[in-house]
Amino acid sequence: MNYFDYAATCPIREEALEAFVKASREYFGNPSSLHDVGGKASSLLEACRNELALLASVKKEEVYFTSGGTESNHLGILSLLSATLPKRKHIITTIAEHSSIHQVLGKMEKEGYPITYLSFQQDGIVDLNDVRNAIRDDTALMVIQHVNGEIGTIQPLKEIGRLCREYGILLHSDCVQSFGKIDIKPIVSEVDSFSIASHKVYGPKGVGALVVKQTVNWKSSHPSISHEKGMRSGTVNVPGILGFVTAAQLSVREISEEQEQMWGLRKIFIERLKPIKKRIHVYESSPISQLPSTIGFSIDGVEGQWLMLECNRLGFAISTGSACQSGNKELPKSMVALGVPDRAGAEFARVSFGKDTTTEDVHALADCIMDIARGF
Repeated sequence: MNYFDYAATCPIREEALEAFVKASREYFGNPSSLHDVGGKASSLLEACRNELALLASVKKEEVYFTSGGTESNHLGILSLLSATLPKRKHIITTIAEHSSIHQVLGKMEKEGYPITYLSFQQDGIVDLNDVRNAIRDDTALMVIQHVNGEIGTIQPLKEIGRLCREYGILLHSDCVQSFGKIDIKPIVSEVDSFSIASHKVYGPKGVGALVVKQTVNWKSSHPSISHEKGMRSGTVNVPGILGFVTAAQLSVREISEEQEQMWGLRKIFIERLKPIKKRIHVYESSPISQLPSTIGFSIDGVEGQWLMLECNRLGFAISTGSACQSGNKELPKSMVALGVPDRAGAEFARVSFGKDTTTEDVHALADCIMDIARGF
């Protein structure tokens, strides 16, 4: 099977797997235990925290390890809201956020937090004028993703962060699709919290991190929690964290090299599809605001779900933004944010490259997609 779904998850890299296995054998203690075995695990945990802080350009005291991006998003939003004034409850976000964001915001909406959902411009970027116009006197929080997971567009977080500072609004960002793929340092100083996940940078699944700035006076939802300085409960996954940090070190180190590779593969893929260019639409922004490894596209007359299933049958793993739950199809959130009509939205599919993707793989996938399209 040729794998083209790296935006969903990555295979664990050998170095991270070796680190995970080593820590599982030699650092198996509970880092909260007071005996020497626990102390050994605690020392490794804090070394990992310090290293991840360096990679993310934050203070080690601001790093909290979690079970992944979803939990990090949930805890980040709740932590920031716990630091806001009771009279300020309004939240601003985008239609195209990850489902984990919509889950927690849906809960908050039921609890009396009014929410404004912003759409995208045609280039997949939120309009800064829309952001400014959405701000109210009672706006407490903005939740804006860094990179969209379906079409790979990069949001202007530096400018959005400055707007938040101007109006005294806290800002959380889902950086799961950006950390380890592009340099996040330029936006770190502009956000109050952000989330990252191990399996998106070739680390083990079930591990992630939340960064909450020390300037945020957050309150734990459960005062009795002792793990991760009161941020979450549950025994800390030290082996998984070592695997995560090992993978993150390599991914951050290789960003420039991988970016060059991804732009090359993207160009090859799009050019290879030129014979059907009148039927294909690629949803993208300008190069400065685009993650090259993620390509969201549609082909006139070919439903995305069908394309994905046919590619799978022929040995290629791609994905579609459509989520099928209890037999009901939902349009990809990015397509809704772009205002794409339902029929075209249902034709959406996503291809995403990784470090092991080759030119030959891309040629073969493009040819497969053209063959399927020609059958319609």
